[in-house]
This record gives sequence, structure tokens and C-alpha cells, in this order.
Amino acid sequence: MPQLRPLDPAFPIDRQIGLDAAPVVLVNIMTLDKADEETFLKAWQNDAAFMKRQPGFISTQLHRAVGDSPTYLNEAVWESIADFRAAFTHPEFRAHISAHPASAVASPHLFQKVAVPGICVA
Repeated sequence: MPQLRPLDPAFPIDRQIGLDAAPVVLVNIMTLDKADEETFLKAWQNDAAFMKRQPGFISTQLHRAVGDSPTYLNEAVWESIADFRAAFTHPEFRAHISAHPASAVASPHLFQKVAVPGICVA
């Protein structure tokens, strides 16, 4: 089972999921022992397959750090925090978490797009 290490200790994921916002992007940075990568990838694939079937799920993409760093970044787009919360707290998903290697440390955080004039839209 992975350890949770908040990206922002003052406002961890368990506080974020209590808010009401839409749409949102989950960014989850995960570190683990290099020997656990295969186990992690299988567990992530199962997690992603579960999430893909949940209401409000839009998309996900897994990224791996370049070089020898066994660090991963998952980004997942959701229609709302309410949809993410329902999936994240679902008993089936919580049971899936135990399949992750013990060396895994996850830092999930929710974000919303920001409009910057002339650069990007919200």
C-alpha cells in the first residue's frame, strides 16, 4: 500500500475532496523503488481501468521521469470534485490501493485551469 505525502501539507487531498469545483485535474506524483516498477505499473493500470468506468471521468495520462528516476506523474481530468470524490472513496478503489508496492509514495493534488490573457484559457 502506498504512503500518502501531501503536495501541500496545509491542504492535503482529504481536505480538497470536500470542496465543490468543476472541472478539476488530479496531479499525482509517485515515487517508488526501481525494483517495484512492474508491480506499480500493473496496479496503476487496474486503478485507471476502475476510474475510467466512473461517472465524471474524462481522461488520464501516466508520465515517467526521464533517466533512471522511478518517479511517475499521473494526470487525470474529472468533470467535478464530487465525481472524483465518489471514485476516490469508493470501497472497490480503496481495496485496489493495497496492490501498490510498499515503497510507493503518492502526492495527489487537485487543480483547476487558470486563464492567462493571450496565453491560455480556463
